[in-house]
Amino acid sequence: MNVDEFLAEVMPRLTAVDTALHDGDVEPRMALWSRTEPLTLFGAAGTQIGRPAIEETFDRLSTTFSDCRSFAYDIVAAGVSGDLGYLVGTEHTTASIGGAPPVSYSLRVTTVLRREAGEWRVVHRHADPPPGSDADAGALSALTDRSTA
Repeated sequence: MNVDEFLAEVMPRLTAVDTALHDGDVEPRMALWSRTEPLTLFGAAGTQIGRPAIEETFDRLSTTFSDCRSFAYDIVAAGVSGDLGYLVGTEHTTASIGGAPPVSYSLRVTTVLRREAGEWRVVHRHADPPPGSDADAGALSALTDRSTA
């Protein structure tokens, strides 16, 4: 599989899953994540290791987000080798956080996927605001203030 095939297979699902999460629906994201450890989440809303802790974080986030107006992913780099693939880019989201009016923010994101039984599953995600993103910091403070990590 080449990078273009990998992206064609993975990006529509990632985009749909993250749009759903930002509309308050956690199930698609949980279905995309592997059930085989090790799993890691280094997120804007906290760092978690292992499926139970990651599920708890995603459940909490799904109750925080609503009214997703837009979600887009700008890919900076991607690669695939055998049953491992990765994406590096910037996510641009406009959604309500904590019931406030929808706000736009961006996150730098690295996602690592592993092919399991023929399907790509997320095994690691690292997301944080780009340096100097003051507007993003205000929007994301609602996430980190609610963090359990």
